Amino acid sequence: MKKRGWVRTIGLLSGITLMTGLLAGCGASNKPILKVYSAGEYLDTSLLSVFEQENNCKVIYETFDSNESMYTKLQSGETYDILVPSDYMIERLILEDSLQPVDWSLLSQAGGLDQEILGKEFDPDNTYSVPFFYGSVGILYDTTVVDEADLADGWELLRNEKYAGDIYMYDSERDSFMIALKALGYSMNTTSTEEIDAAYDWLIEQRNIMNPVYAGDDVIDNMISGNKAMAVVYSGDAAYIISENEDLAYFVPEEGTNVWQDAMVITKDCTQTELAHAYIDFMLETDHAYANTIEVGYTSPVTEARNRAVEDAFAGNAAYLPDLTREKDEVFRYQEQSVREYFADLWTKVKAAN
Repeated sequence: MKKRGWVRTIGLLSGITLMTGLLAGCGASNKPILKVYSAGEYLDTSLLSVFEQENNCKVIYETFDSNESMYTKLQSGETYDILVPSDYMIERLILEDSLQPVDWSLLSQAGGLDQEILGKEFDPDNTYSVPFFYGSVGILYDTTVVDEADLADGWELLRNEKYAGDIYMYDSERDSFMIALKALGYSMNTTSTEEIDAAYDWLIEQRNIMNPVYAGDDVIDNMISGNKAMAVVYSGDAAYIISENEDLAYFVPEEGTNVWQDAMVITKDCTQTELAHAYIDFMLETDHAYANTIEVGYTSPVTEARNRAVEDAFAGNAAYLPDLTREKDEVFRYQEQSVREYFADLWTKVKAAN
């Protein structure tokens, strides 16, 4: 997670500020408290006060910068009621029996969810997760610099020497290996060391040929400013960047990509289960989902909210609405520890290469 987006840095600050303010007032209040742990500023935080007023409660809203840092904090003993992690991390939490089932009968707004977003491999029956945002990973490019004919190269565009020194790679182990694996015709969820090694060689060769900059959220301002010809980005970031710079466009190579989903889950530690369900239901309400998608830039799983965004704020912006019908796209799956460690070791070598 993702995980993700142009507002993460702001989100960390606002999340901390909001949390501090609420904690200061909790001692003098007997109102129930709901602790939410989410990726960056992944919602319009003004909605939190509305939810508090409607439910006579306090929300402690904290933010994380990656699924892995979230997991580390949970392992340290910190407890939360609601988490908003990514697909593969949700699968891990399910396998570790860290979540409690969602009572869908308590979600009056669930009917507004796009059915195509439900039933993904990490939680086939949506027993534990309620979609919050989804998207893809692709290449954002400057149409005044990149030859449209070169897009036929797919992910190999990122190794086209014509653009050497002019690209940003996303500083993400799994997404970078995803690109290399897909370029080679392999599954991004492979556990084959032979295929993983081949992807490593692809990334090392790319590093040597292209001298890419491995970037995080700083890629947003840099691409808006036209500092490089192309960048690997999440679709929601691309939607925002394109809205700020009309010379940019987004495409997803035919070899396939990571189609990700972040979702709301309720932890085993949660004792405010009715309030937790009320929070999830609140976020599924069309106007609230619309406010969130406009604020964050990522695609809402709530059909009406998404359609409104396509018609106004993101009209003509292809990056906002990922194509879910592509056969070669995949969702990240949970990795066993040995596989995670193998990828991590190789990624360290990629980043250290000269």
